[in-house]
Amino acid sequence: MPKLLFARLPLDPKEEQQIRKLAGSRHAPADWITRAKMIVGSWERKRTTAIAQELGCHPQTVRERIVRFNAEGLDGLGDRPGAGRKPRLTEQERGIIIALARSVPPGKLVQMGDELRAPEPEKEPQWSLDALTRAAREKGIQVERSQIRRILLSEGVRWRTLHSWGDSTDPDFVPKGPRSSRSTSAHPRARRPSAWTSSGR
Repeated sequence: MPKLLFARLPLDPKEEQQIRKLAGSRHAPADWITRAKMIVGSWERKRTTAIAQELGCHPQTVRERIVRFNAEGLDGLGDRPGAGRKPRLTEQERGIIIALARSVPPGKLVQMGDELRAPEPEKEPQWSLDALTRAAREKGIQVERSQIRRILLSEGVRWRTLHSWGDSTDPDFVPKGPRSSRSTSAHPRARRPSAWTSSGR
C-alpha cells in the first residue's frame, strides 16, 4: 500500500498566513489559488484523492504539487520553468498586468475640467495585447504577448468586462457579433423622401 503523502508543516506563522491567504483569495492567479488550497487541504489531513475530488483535478496533480511545496515552499506553487519556456512571472508581476488591463489606457480621452484630454496622447487610446505588453515592459516586467493573453484568459479578464477595452481593435478581443458604436456611421444612409416632398407640397 503506497505511503500517505501530506504537505509539511509551515516553517513559520508567516508562511502559513501566506498560504492560507492565497487559498482564500479572489484576485490572485487562479492556478496559485488552487495549489494553495491543495496545501491547506493537506494540512487538514485530507488525502490526496479527497483534495483532487474537491478541486476537480487528478490525484497525481495534487501529489506532485505537495512534493514541490515540501521542497520549495511558497515558490513550489508556481510553474517550474523548463527548456525553451518563457521565464515564470511572479505573483506580483501577474497582479500588475491584470491591474493594467483594468486601468484606463494612458491615451484615452478623459474629462479634465471643461474639456476632454488624454493624459498621454502619444500612447494607446485603448488596451490591446501589444499595448499591454509594452506597458508591462515599461514597468520592468519581461513578458511576452502570449503570456499576457494566457494570464487574462486564465483569470477570466475579458474585454467585455473592461470599460477601457470597449473600443479595442485587437483581433484577439474583438467581439464576434455585430458591434455597436457611439459615433455616427461613416456612410449614413440617404434619407428617404418624405410624403410632403414627394407630393410637391
